[in-house]
Amino acid sequence: MNAIALTHVLPCVFAPQRANAQGSCVVRPAQNGADDGGLAPRAESAVWQTELTLQRGVRYLVEAQSGAGKTSLLAYAMGQRTDYEGTIAFDGRDVRSLSVAEWVEVRQRHLACLFQDLRLFGELSAWDNVMVNLALTRHRRKKQVRQWFERLGLADKRNTPASRLSLGQQQRVALMRALAQPFDFLLLDEPSSHLDPHTAAAAAALVEEEAAAQGAAVVATSIGTRLPLPYDCTLRL
Repeated sequence: MNAIALTHVLPCVFAPQRANAQGSCVVRPAQNGADDGGLAPRAESAVWQTELTLQRGVRYLVEAQSGAGKTSLLAYAMGQRTDYEGTIAFDGRDVRSLSVAEWVEVRQRHLACLFQDLRLFGELSAWDNVMVNLALTRHRRKKQVRQWFERLGLADKRNTPASRLSLGQQQRVALMRALAQPFDFLLLDEPSSHLDPHTAAAAAALVEEEAAAQGAAVVATSIGTRLPLPYDCTLRL
């Protein structure tokens, strides 16, 4: 997958709005910024109600205030929610037309996601949570995953149930699970929200290394503290 195109996408709960972008992104402002049904337009956005193309290999930072729809954006891209207006397309194909089997392929081979709520299996160990993805894709060797645990300061937590880990530790486990599969786009929802600066730097280095190896894009959201990556483009949601 080389491109994710959003054409006049807007969460159904939002009023239509005029949008534009900053930076080097492929963005053209929407022409219709009028109110809809008497609702006032929201603040300008570089994502909603625009024509925006996310390209493989680019590092994107999506900055947002709480409630602006950053988690919704990633859920739309993953096909987990469809409560939006407009069109999202993978390499020109409307995602609404994908079959269940095609979505399985997309999620196993083309899109990886670190969810804000992490979605770990609490009864499984930290190691087994990562192995869930590895068993499906066989993308990395176990030796490499053990090195990830060491780099992120979790070598002594491999056998600890996820439910007994701190939020910061859980976030690192969820990140490794996302990295344990092939991807063209890595979607990260507030990936450093529970990390101290040192640990965030280690996580960012691992993300950059894995994304570069696959020639993949990274789309990271932030409502404050950002993962320290070499971003090519910043979008205000």
